[in-house]
Amino acid sequence: MSRLLPLALLGALVALPLALGANPYLLNALIVTGIVTIGAMSLNLLLGFTGQLSLGHIAFFGIGAYVSALTSLGFDVEIGFGLRVVHEPWPAAVGFVLATLAAGACGYLIGRLSFRVRGAYFVIVTISFAEVVRLVALNWVELTQGPLALTNIPAITLGLPGIGAWTLKTKLQNYYLVLAIGTLCYLVIARLVGSRFGRAMRGLKENESLALSVGINATRTLTVAAVVSAAMAGAAGSLYAHYLRIIDPDVFAFTTTVSMVIMVVAGGKGTLMGPVIGGLIFGLLPVALRPVMAPEAQWIVYGVVLILILFVMPRGIVPGVSALLARRRPVRAVPVLEASPVVQR
Repeated sequence: MSRLLPLALLGALVALPLALGANPYLLNALIVTGIVTIGAMSLNLLLGFTGQLSLGHIAFFGIGAYVSALTSLGFDVEIGFGLRVVHEPWPAAVGFVLATLAAGACGYLIGRLSFRVRGAYFVIVTISFAEVVRLVALNWVELTQGPLALTNIPAITLGLPGIGAWTLKTKLQNYYLVLAIGTLCYLVIARLVGSRFGRAMRGLKENESLALSVGINATRTLTVAAVVSAAMAGAAGSLYAHYLRIIDPDVFAFTTTVSMVIMVVAGGKGTLMGPVIGGLIFGLLPVALRPVMAPEAQWIVYGVVLILILFVMPRGIVPGVSALLARRRPVRAVPVLEASPVVQR
């Protein structure tokens, strides 16, 4: 059942635009929800499988967005001492790759600096890093345009030699691109978690002292997890920039990190499907409530739904439903073998 659920959900998402009739409003909601869900999946790799809470995860998302946008737009900036850096525009697909690599490199830096400490110290480091990056994006006007925003970001173009190129400008094309990248991220996380490295991550989460005693290198394991997590968040940020085609420092808003945490915790942290289910519910819930409620009432309902889910299923939706199905599953009777009679001689 657990193996069929991802395939069934993937099939439903592939066919969903056909059922919606390519409705642009709903497709836009699905695309943005999918991008944030990819960010939640990347956060779950840290929060769910290693137990490390990153409240600055939006920094990697924003770094990916700005690196990809600047790569595809080009820039001419003075870095001091009379030195200028001039970059000609590159294809948006190259920007996507560089955004993923740049975010992963920043994840490595933060991991090496902060995973020597744990708990509240790591949370403070991640929040501080996110705020520093936001201030750089806001004040380095010559490079990022500051509050004026980077505009006219080109759409991603895909193509193969001899076949042709496709510029993904329509919402339907971007929907399937986000779905493809999200599926790839899911497969990478599933492969990583199911490997020996994944067992090391879970061991550190459950009992770090015992994990260290059997030879697991905690700093290296957590740093690799941070790199993969940050790279996926950067990829999501790149998709966001090339879809909206405009970004400003608001991309570093703390509320986006909070939304990712809610998706992970409500869906079920430490599970593969948890962030996906939580992302779909809490990403699309405001869209469903918008036509029938005032904005203030929407947030009240949003909070009430979250509280009810965590009250009824404290471990999240996916673990809660799995436990419910396991209790209802009939228990097979185990046959009892009768003892052979002892032959008297």
